[in-house]
Formats: sequence, C-alpha cells, structure tokens
Amino acid sequence: MSQANRFVAEKNLLDTLDRIARSHSAYSALYVSLSKLKPKNRHPSFIKIIAKLFDDLVGAAEGMMYILNSGDFVILGKNITENIVSNAVDKLRKGLASDPILFNANISEFAHLYNFPNDFYTLYEYIQEQLNNASLPDFSNLKYPIEASQMEGVLAHLDAINVPELIKHQSIIRLENANQFRVMFQEFFVAVKDLSAQYDKNMDITANKWLFLYLTQALDKKTIASFQAADIKNWPQCISLNMHLSSIFTPEFDTFLTDGPVNHPQIIAEVQMMDIFNKLESYFEAKEKLHKQGHQILIDGLIPETLSLIDINRLEPDLIKIFWNPMMEFDTNNQELHDIINRFGSNRIILAKCTDEKALRWGISYGIRNFQGPYMDTLETALIRSHCPDAQHCSATECLKRRRLITGVNRRQCRYPEILEKILGQTDGQ
Repeated sequence: MSQANRFVAEKNLLDTLDRIARSHSAYSALYVSLSKLKPKNRHPSFIKIIAKLFDDLVGAAEGMMYILNSGDFVILGKNITENIVSNAVDKLRKGLASDPILFNANISEFAHLYNFPNDFYTLYEYIQEQLNNASLPDFSNLKYPIEASQMEGVLAHLDAINVPELIKHQSIIRLENANQFRVMFQEFFVAVKDLSAQYDKNMDITANKWLFLYLTQALDKKTIASFQAADIKNWPQCISLNMHLSSIFTPEFDTFLTDGPVNHPQIIAEVQMMDIFNKLESYFEAKEKLHKQGHQILIDGLIPETLSLIDINRLEPDLIKIFWNPMMEFDTNNQELHDIINRFGSNRIILAKCTDEKALRWGISYGIRNFQGPYMDTLETALIRSHCPDAQHCSATECLKRRRLITGVNRRQCRYPEILEKILGQTDGQ
C-alpha cells in the first residue's frame, strides 16, 4: 500500500477542517489515542468494540469519525462536552481495567477534547505534523500470502516439522462452588501462531482461506498421529481435539479412536460454526458417527450475537463454547440470551478465553459454570505448584508452559512430571 493511501483519513480530516475554518467556533473534536493502549488491547476486534462505544457520541454530535493511520481516531462534531467524554471513558475503564492509560490522573492523555476556536489550530497542526513526519512503509515485515503454486513446498515443509512439540493442551474447568473446581476435560490443539513460526516469517499462511484450509486439514492428520510421541503418562479420561469436520472421516481419526494414547477415552471433536455452515450434512453425519462410539461433538468459537441469530438447538451439539471479550461485561441483563442459555442448558456451555475474574462473574450471572482460558490456567497452575516439592526452583510461567506441552526438551526439564500431569479433581479446589 502506498504512503498516500495509508493516510487518507488524515487528509480527509484536514480537508474538513479547511472547509469549516470560518465557522469552526461551532465545532469541537475529540482525539482518542488508542495507540497508547497496551498491545493486547489494540487487537482489531477490540478496536471495533471501543469505536462502537463512541457511536452514540458521533450521532449526538452530528459528527464524523476519522480512524487515523496510527490507530487513533478523531470525532469532529458539535456539542461534545467533557462530561460526555468522561462517560465514554468510564465504560472503557470497566472493560479494560488492566490498562494504565485509562487510569492516568490526566485522562486527556488518552481522550483529549479540542474546543474550537481556541484549539482549532493546535489540532490542525498536530494532524499536519503526523502527515509530515510519516515515514515510508517498512517492507521488512511485509507478509505475502501463500499461492497455489507454493502449496507443494508448504506441505513438504509440514512433513519436516516436529508437530508433537507444537501440540498444546488446556483444561476446561468446572466451578462446583466458590472454593471447589474440577477439570472436565483437556483440549489439544496446535496454535496458528506456533505453526506460522515454522515457516518463512514473511509468509502469511492464513491469507488465502482455501489454501489455509487445505494446510490445516493436513495438519489435523499429523496432529492426530502425533499423540503416540507424547511423554504424558497420566492422560485425562476425556479429551477434546480442535479439528475440521472432514478430519472426523479420515483413517487417521479412526485409528486414533481405537488405538489412541488413552484406554478408551471419551473424545470430544471441536468444530467451527463456519465449517458446519459449509458442510451441514457432514456435520450431522459426524455427530452420528461420534455418538455411535460414545463420543461427543462441540461447536467452537460462538459469540452471544451468533446465538441470537441461529437456533443452536436444531444442531443438537453436545457442548458449545462462547468466546469471552471484556466488553461483554456490560451485557449482564440480556433476557434473550438468558432464555437461549436456559433452553440449551447452561451446564453444556463453556465460556472460553477467560482473561480475568470478570469473565467468571459474567458467566455465573447466566448460569454458566464451565470455563477455559488464561485466568483458569493461572488458578490451575497455582494448585499444581502447591503440590510440587520443586516449585521454588521454577516460575509459574515455566510451570504452565511445561504443563501445556505434550513432549519436548522444555517439558522434560520438569523434575516432577507426575505433579505436572496431575488432573485436578473436586478435592483439589478446596
């Protein structure tokens, strides 16, 4: 993308300021410095949610929002007051409680209101300065999508990758009460970022969705076959695999069901909603196949908005996962969602990607008791370390990393693998 195309919003904003120059006293502008948030809070999905919080302000101000190249945005309009800005920032504080910029005594460092006419030229010069100081694009980290002609090489490289060392697992934990929990099952998967790291850093393996689908279908087969190389001795009696629908019908999966690493474990196949939409007939065939052998199917990656658009009960999955995001905290009295959860059964729902205690409180408010994510990993690791005689010689981060792997040098550095593999039951949560 050319430099000119990268700064369209800045140029459009300056053009608008030029047009209102003679009547700028009727306007004001709010500059929101999203670029000052922590990197994890600048994820595109968060930016959309944050921008949505300011939608009402845009309408009330009869204004326009300009999303700048830096990720910051400017709202230019009428009757924007400090009180309106403060209310919007308060909502963000509740959703992003871990971000220090939102709790700075001088909140104007994050959300600065330019009152015209006094601040008109200050804002104009600041935007002009961003244009003047804009550097040429840095092509050193530019990623290019894989093409069909490269797939043979991409798949050949996959054969050379030590997939067992990429496989991770994460517990799904059920809260029995305030002081008691147990592991329901453990999910096994290969993270896209870990797979991407095995390829040329300038190659984007996800850009072409059809080629990525082809690649991950091949990865499913290698992942399923990789469990024989695992160092784990104390396998959970129920495990889930994140996989494509088509992988359920492969010889590799059939072999896994009969000769897997655990003696007749219960398997939960985790599949994506988009995969189901594309192959609805295959979904029902897969579910029937799994049920005949005593296994289950889980629909992964749902959000509350999806549940309001589809009738999940018609698909009859055994379990579903809803993905948490911090802005869901504000949606605790959604009667429609309450009804959907009650009809499906809250005990069959997992709230995933839980980052903090707010996620648990939100889930519990809807009757959900099953959770997965970094916050649950932290609780689980703390309990495991409380049983370990060598805990003082490694950090909680090292312990968690080793627990999540199934093999490899890093995992083998643990001196007490029997503790590392401990499957927490009801008494462990007390």
